[in-house]
Amino acid sequence: MRAFKEKLGILWLCISIFEGHMVQSVPYDHTASIECLSNPMRPLYNGGVIKNSKFDRGLTDWSVPWDVKATVSSSPSGNKFAEATTDGQPSHTVYQTVQMQPNTHYSLSAWLQVSAGTANVKAVIKTPDGQYVAAGATVAKAGCWSMIKGGMTAYSSGLGQLYFEADAAVVIWVDSVSLQPFSFAEWDAHRQQSAGRARRSTVRMAARGPGGTPAANATVSVELLRPAFPLGNAMTREILDIPAYEQWFASRFTVATFENEMKWYSTEPSRGNEDYGVADAMLALAERRGIRVRGHNVFWDDQSTQMAWVRSLGPDELRSAMERRLRSVVSRYAGRVIGWDVVNENLHWSFFEGRLGPDASPAAYRRVAEIDGAAPLFMNEFNTVEQPMDMAAMSSKYVAKMNQIRAFPGNGGLKLAVGLESHFGTPNIPFMRATLDTLSQLNVPIWLTEIDVTNGPNQAQHLEEVLREGYGHPSVDGMVMWAAWHAQGCYVMCLTDNDFKNLAVGDVVDKLIAEWRTHPVAATTDADGVVELDLVHGEYNVTVTHHPSSPLVPSAVRTLTVEASSSASSSSVSGKVMRIRL
Repeated sequence: MRAFKEKLGILWLCISIFEGHMVQSVPYDHTASIECLSNPMRPLYNGGVIKNSKFDRGLTDWSVPWDVKATVSSSPSGNKFAEATTDGQPSHTVYQTVQMQPNTHYSLSAWLQVSAGTANVKAVIKTPDGQYVAAGATVAKAGCWSMIKGGMTAYSSGLGQLYFEADAAVVIWVDSVSLQPFSFAEWDAHRQQSAGRARRSTVRMAARGPGGTPAANATVSVELLRPAFPLGNAMTREILDIPAYEQWFASRFTVATFENEMKWYSTEPSRGNEDYGVADAMLALAERRGIRVRGHNVFWDDQSTQMAWVRSLGPDELRSAMERRLRSVVSRYAGRVIGWDVVNENLHWSFFEGRLGPDASPAAYRRVAEIDGAAPLFMNEFNTVEQPMDMAAMSSKYVAKMNQIRAFPGNGGLKLAVGLESHFGTPNIPFMRATLDTLSQLNVPIWLTEIDVTNGPNQAQHLEEVLREGYGHPSVDGMVMWAAWHAQGCYVMCLTDNDFKNLAVGDVVDKLIAEWRTHPVAATTDADGVVELDLVHGEYNVTVTHHPSSPLVPSAVRTLTVEASSSASSSSVSGKVMRIRL
């Protein structure tokens, strides 16, 4: 065998990466801003279907409501913008009438400023059938320009109107307005292109035999061991006692979030009596199955979730109890969870801030990082990506809260992350994408953490749209569904029945898992010993077998990791050269 090996020599597998490109008539523009600027950026898509989007021709193509006084003003730099004053409240702006197309997604953006203080300003589209649809919202400020980015879907044709409305008696300035239509086919084509760039790479393999000669007609086989993109589901304690539940879960998901079992009210229902038995057992099961677990959660800011003994504490006792809780759960699971939801839903709720002051959340993040400095610390919130009308959770307020956490003494180096719960009714897909664009400017990981869709005739279709949109966005780093199984019923969405047979939404999940793991399983090198394979990012076994002329030649197996690089627009393979000795 030794002589045989020396004769055969070394087979080299050289790997390089290429990007595929698809042609689109109107590429989607991910541009967004979370900065308040002295001058607005130019309108995306040159305004799209909006005419005179920069007001360079005064109010031409714009209409003035009867209760609005409007004019076009210029900044010291020469930038022109519309200025609108309303008699009474709410304040609103000039509007433009546009021809809307059926079954069309519309991407919206504009730049806004108000005359004094701050105001919540939303974009409103009156649809051809007379509905008023909120397409996005932002906090507009005096003295600088804020970008609003959103969108909506039109299902009928006819004339629509776009305008902006504030919740305060302010003068609204508006500029660089854009409304760009995309057919469903165009939207899906962009999503597929984006997913291909973010989740897959074309791997070029060059096989070399003795003396570096090309190994023509070598068989290269690849087996996906684990996909790189984390896809998970909520897990419940029932999994400990039902093997069918365990098998169903482990055969699909690489990530889990415990529905309730790690929360404070589950581990310390009475003061000083901690019990981590269930959470420990669930974590051990997950680790045995190769399933990574999110730490959910250290605290929950909703008063209704606090135990009576916690609500009864004064400020000093509450601080002490929080410190014990934080130290207990984080030190117990440090290094074993892949992230922490530190103060859950602290945009909507403020139990701890109300008792301890506005720095309660930032202080908790600092303490968690001191104990577990490796895990990303999430701001987990609902309605930021789901609902344009929820002013408490709009992306600009999400950004402000994260900046408050960052600015707290000692928090400059925190590993923060965006957690978007994603509890949808009827999804506004253009708004979802626009919000992801905006939050991507924070330059931290983004996860969709609790995905579900309310029951109804289109539940499966809506879930597929949400999952595809998340997977296709280059800034989304993982997705977890909130479809924890209970025999008595699920929170909102069940993937299976009580025999663990798929329901319609479960079939959607299985279809997407199969699609997102699809890859060539084998190929033959050409005369130059080269083969190219389009591979989803993940960990593979690569087997190379060379049949020079006859003799039985053993196969060589190596592990290959195909992964995204630090740049969202390119990909790389870890290990540019694989040396395989047969």
